[in-house]
Amino acid sequence: MKTADEQNRVQANERKNLRTPLIVLRMKLESKGNTFFGYAKNISRGGMFISSINPQEPGAQFKVEFPLPEPFNSTIKCACEVVWKRLWEPKTKYEPGMGLKFLDLSNDSADKIDSWVKM
Repeated sequence: MKTADEQNRVQANERKNLRTPLIVLRMKLESKGNTFFGYAKNISRGGMFISSINPQEPGAQFKVEFPLPEPFNSTIKCACEVVWKRLWEPKTKYEPGMGLKFLDLSNDSADKIDSWVKM
C-alpha cells in the first residue's frame, strides 16, 4: 500500500487541468437523500479536492453545489464522482480528503471555472 506522500506524487502527475488553490469554498453535497457540507481546497474544470476527515469511497457519486465568487456570481451544480481518497495519517503534510471528478458539468460552467482559475 502506498503512503500518503507517494499517492500524492502520483495524483499530481495525473492532473490535466490548471488548478487554483482556495482558502475555503463551502460546498453543498447531496448523496442518497443526505446533505452534508465540505470545504474545497482546490478546483479545476475537471474536478476538485474536498478536505474531509471522513472522505467518501472512490466510485461514490453525488450532486455538488457551490458558488463562484466575484465577478461570476453564479452557482455551479453538477454530479461528481470520488476518484481517490486520502485518510488522515500522523506526521504527513497532506490533509485528509477526496478528489472529485465532475461528471456532467456544462461547458458554460467549465468555462467560468477556467476563467476564475486563471484570474
